Amino acid sequence: QVQLVESGGGLVQAGGSLRLSCAASGRTFSSYDMGWFRQGPGKERELVAAIRWSSSTYADSVKGRFTISRDNAKNTVYLQMISLKPEDTAVYFCAARRRGTLAYDYWGQGTQVTVSS
Repeated sequence: QVQLVESGGGLVQAGGSLRLSCAASGRTFSSYDMGWFRQGPGKERELVAAIRWSSSTYADSVKGRFTISRDNAKNTVYLQMISLKPEDTAVYFCAARRRGTLAYDYWGQGTQVTVSS
């Protein structure tokens, strides 16, 4: 079992930056792939960024602006967001899946990011 707790959301002006953090419980954090998802108003949940070991992937909409990283010693995954746009407004969720599986089985409660124009 993995429990995930996000933090770092808030209100920011367009062009600003935020860093989201996701703290995970458990002693096997390094064996999980981690992802950041978001769900904007009236939109479906989408995968924004994912990290496996040290390799990462990004949605086209955030490439060059968002960076996912992890600190296995701290059981924490981060999402650094720069050059934020109003369309980045969403609830951001941290998720984990056991390496070698397809589905993200563990989810945080989400943190709101609001970007004002």
